[in-house]
Amino acid sequence: MTDKQLAKQKEKEAREKAKLDKELERTEKLMFYERKYAEKAPLCGIDEVGRGPLAGPVVACALILPTDHNILYINDSKKLTANKREELYEILTEEAVAFGIGMVTPMRIDEINILQATYEAMREAISKLTVRPGLLLNDAVHIPQVEIPQVSIVGGDGKSVSIGAASIVAKVTRDRMMEEYERMFPGYGFARNKGYGTADHIAALKSLGPCPIHRRTFITHFVNG
Repeated sequence: MTDKQLAKQKEKEAREKAKLDKELERTEKLMFYERKYAEKAPLCGIDEVGRGPLAGPVVACALILPTDHNILYINDSKKLTANKREELYEILTEEAVAFGIGMVTPMRIDEINILQATYEAMREAISKLTVRPGLLLNDAVHIPQVEIPQVSIVGGDGKSVSIGAASIVAKVTRDRMMEEYERMFPGYGFARNKGYGTADHIAALKSLGPCPIHRRTFITHFVNG
């Protein structure tokens, strides 16, 4: 290796180390609530995805991370690329002490409204945990009818590593479902829009009418029934 090549190699290594150090520092900040409530372990992060779409279920995840984990790049799922979410999903579901998924159908959402459906999905996710948490760390909500103590953190998926992890698993779970719905109900672009009200989705809704996974209470501005 020439001196020039060696210098470039060292520069590359220095950049990679600086990037890693920055991520370690960011992840350490995300551990603030986990350290604050460490005596109440095991701590469970809870988040949901799918409150806003016109179609598909609302999905919640309850996830307990090992206290000694060293998983990097956890963040609010919306701030990650699809590939990164998929990569982290595999790591998180493999390394989690326990996790549970809850979901509520579009029909149930229409029946009880999206807020109550979100609570229902979260309670289902908690009920599927094989380890009982000592404390729930929730993204911005207090879940009714749950006996386990809980802390609500506004913007929690970007402030708590536990909530961020739950947001990733919930997001990937729902995205995969919407991709399957694309095959079942073609024409609406569910694989791309994940059920959200994009221009193409609304145009298809007006042209094709609603399909079985559309939330009837969400589409009244676009179609009748």
